Amino acid sequence: MAFLPNGAAEWVRVAIKTALLIVQQSNLGANARGVAMSLTSTTESSAIGARILPNGRCRFRVWAPEEPRLELHLLAPHDQFVTLRRDFDGYHEIVVDGVGPGTRYLFRLPDGRELPDPASRFQPLGVHGPSEVVALAPSNWHDSRCAGLPLDDYILYELHVGTYTPEGTFDAVIPFLPELRDLGVTAIEIMPVAQFPGARNWGYDGAYPFAVQNTYGGPEGLQRLVDAAHHYELAVVLDVVYNHLGPEGNYLGTYGPYFTDRYRTPWGSAINFDGAYSDEVRRYFVGNAVYWLEDFHIDALRLDAIHGIVDASAVPFLADLAAAADTLAQRTERKVWLIAESDLNDAGVVRKAAQGGYGIHAQWSDDFHHALHVLLTGEKGGYYEDFGGISPLVTTLREAWFFSGQHSKFRNRRHGNSPRGIPADRFVVCSQNHDQVGNRAAGDRLSTIVDFERLKLAAGVTLLSPFIPLLFMGEEYGEIAPFQYFTSHSDPALIEAVRRGRSEEFASFGWEQEIPDPQAESTFLRSKLSHTQKTQGVHQTLWAFYQELIRFRRRHIRIAEQEVTVDGFEMSVALHRSSGTFRSLTLFSFGEGQESVTVACPAGTWRKHLDSCERRWQGSGSALPERFQSNGEILLTLAPRSCAVYMHENSTSE
Repeated sequence: MAFLPNGAAEWVRVAIKTALLIVQQSNLGANARGVAMSLTSTTESSAIGARILPNGRCRFRVWAPEEPRLELHLLAPHDQFVTLRRDFDGYHEIVVDGVGPGTRYLFRLPDGRELPDPASRFQPLGVHGPSEVVALAPSNWHDSRCAGLPLDDYILYELHVGTYTPEGTFDAVIPFLPELRDLGVTAIEIMPVAQFPGARNWGYDGAYPFAVQNTYGGPEGLQRLVDAAHHYELAVVLDVVYNHLGPEGNYLGTYGPYFTDRYRTPWGSAINFDGAYSDEVRRYFVGNAVYWLEDFHIDALRLDAIHGIVDASAVPFLADLAAAADTLAQRTERKVWLIAESDLNDAGVVRKAAQGGYGIHAQWSDDFHHALHVLLTGEKGGYYEDFGGISPLVTTLREAWFFSGQHSKFRNRRHGNSPRGIPADRFVVCSQNHDQVGNRAAGDRLSTIVDFERLKLAAGVTLLSPFIPLLFMGEEYGEIAPFQYFTSHSDPALIEAVRRGRSEEFASFGWEQEIPDPQAESTFLRSKLSHTQKTQGVHQTLWAFYQELIRFRRRHIRIAEQEVTVDGFEMSVALHRSSGTFRSLTLFSFGEGQESVTVACPAGTWRKHLDSCERRWQGSGSALPERFQSNGEILLTLAPRSCAVYMHENSTSE
């Protein structure tokens, strides 16, 4: 080829591609054009990937806008190549006869590489292997009457499938569902199950957003778990990751401009939510959300680290996502929710679109955890340096978080905005979760850091708070096994980078423990729960205490309907609830010694309903009266590290 000036070679390449497109477009049938037009609907979950059609046919569709030609390689028993047809939007599609569930396939690029489907529903041989056609059997669903739960009924239980049981599968979780129902939780929140490399991972290294992890039991295993959970009247929340993909097995960028170098995230290049071609990138991820909610009957999605989503567009991706979820909820007459993890303290996340927000239904409050953790442990390293004393917890109980625009020492800048006026059922709180346990140097739980009285106090503050509570698997009985960070990558350079990154991450906390090797299988095995603990000694008592707290909450606390006020003292908190004739007083004491406080409360007789100091909870014995008469205020002496609940004698349950 003759030498061309700068830019001319690229111009010729684009011209050739355009000519090829014109020829290919002229060969497209009406069916293909109709499918392309259907993508204007963000609720079309079957837009890409392999989808079984009637009469023994299967449609394959993939977005690769910069490729003039793609081939479908059907593996045994077919072992044939079929050229896909390309449309002007860059979608390649073909409908093939005689292809059913279980068929494995790859896409061949013009350079000869054969890669899995970026919208694969199943990767039976892992992230580098072929994709497999999947069709969930409608006859396996028995939950047609499950319409979901109101958001303020949620009591979340976060679990990791791989470490919850010895088997580490979806099916192995099912026998524990009746026990979780008896505990009183109303929803299980499953850490990410999108296909990740190897057999052990937290799930945030997923490389195939639509594919269900093969070692957990694949798509049919997830279907069985969701169906069983609904049978036991438990909602199912799935953790999804839309801020990055894992580094190993991630071929998404090979197919098209799914990523951008204009922004950088802690995980590398950002997902392209606002640049050229971003409409189709958004469609991919919105379609993924709808896929989980509709095809798998998931009740809610937990959106991982949305602060890692960089999007400067006028209508943000998250607003598109919320609108799609609301549309699906209306169409299916189900209650469907999106719950965001965000460390921005930005009330706009949960404000309605008409108010200038994203319209996400709820978000996590990290400040609640941090304020509570510092009071319980005294730790002050890393982001904990911004918290100390009773004031941050009092403010958070009143307003949902502590930082609403004031200066943060840890960040060395102002942080957050005000959440005032936003209902309490828009916030999720916890004393432990996978991040706050697993991102400690040794993955140690509260049960190995604080004493038994503080464990009960942590449970009381979380479960009796004005917000949606979340429990982390095992905390309900004081599991002592750590939850450590584990991987099973195959790339030596990546393995070493992860090891180095973990060490650097913990430098600001001053932890002296040795950091477990994430790649070692022993790190994973150490993190498995020991369910036998819950029937022994203080573990059994703690489980019963959690059950009692949840029972009280479900009977007497209605987040959306009650007015809450909070008073702070030297090292204690009084939380007042009222609605109609209902009145309750909840007391939390964090001091090392007794504290006498004068608490304002309506006149009348008050009766104690719960006290962590009682002998039945292996306490030292309560000094609080069973009843007291108030003339508008009462002097009470609180035991150290305790919680108690009183109800006005004339109260009627909600």
